[in-house]
Amino acid sequence: MGSQNLNSHISFPEQVRRGELLNVDCPSREILKRVTSRWGVLVLIALSNETLRFSALRRKIGGVSEKMLAQTLQNLEEDGFVERIAYPVVPPHVEYKLTPLGKEIQQQVEGLAVWLEENLHRIMAQRQPRAES
Repeated sequence: MGSQNLNSHISFPEQVRRGELLNVDCPSREILKRVTSRWGVLVLIALSNETLRFSALRRKIGGVSEKMLAQTLQNLEEDGFVERIAYPVVPPHVEYKLTPLGKEIQQQVEGLAVWLEENLHRIMAQRQPRAES
């Protein structure tokens, strides 16, 4: 088959409707990339139970730069997972919270994060023998 697309017989709108993640042209790939990015997962988890201002969110997620946090929030907002609330005051006051759709995806991501935390010792044990050889 080579590089021929296995789903080439399916129209693009049908691929979108079906959400064929393994298809190179499926938009769900871009969404998956944004949600599961290094910072996307952490933003979703950090906002799971609270509304936060940018600076508080940045403090809560250790190690994220302002640029990457802003970009991640913008991407998650574009996808409908995060709501940006700007208050008309001086100085500017902006808060971020999960939308209902964001809460749904956050629960899925949290399941992965919980599994990782619970199995970290097993994962690290797998790494150790390889590092020693």
